[in-house]
Amino acid sequence: MLVGLLSALYFLLGFCGIVIFVQVVIGWLVLFNVINTHNAFVRSLVYALERLTDPIYRPIRRLLPNLGGIDFSPLVVLLAIQALRIILGNTIAQMYISG
Repeated sequence: MLVGLLSALYFLLGFCGIVIFVQVVIGWLVLFNVINTHNAFVRSLVYALERLTDPIYRPIRRLLPNLGGIDFSPLVVLLAIQALRIILGNTIAQMYISG
């Protein structure tokens, strides 16, 4: 039962990493004017992704210094997610091995 819960958490962390990566790429596309936010679908997608990721970024943005408009909080979150996934993966593997 615990392995199933840890596996679900492992999957959820992977999904969060994908959402953050998509939000970063779409942010770059909007910034470089590749896609236009005057389109209703693009505007709603950007808004939804910001609403999903801002609660995660907010505490990290308070800790990081102001770097002149460059936001490193998605990178910090992705590194933390990857570290947690490595720890969870090793824990799940040890639980399978030990029986």
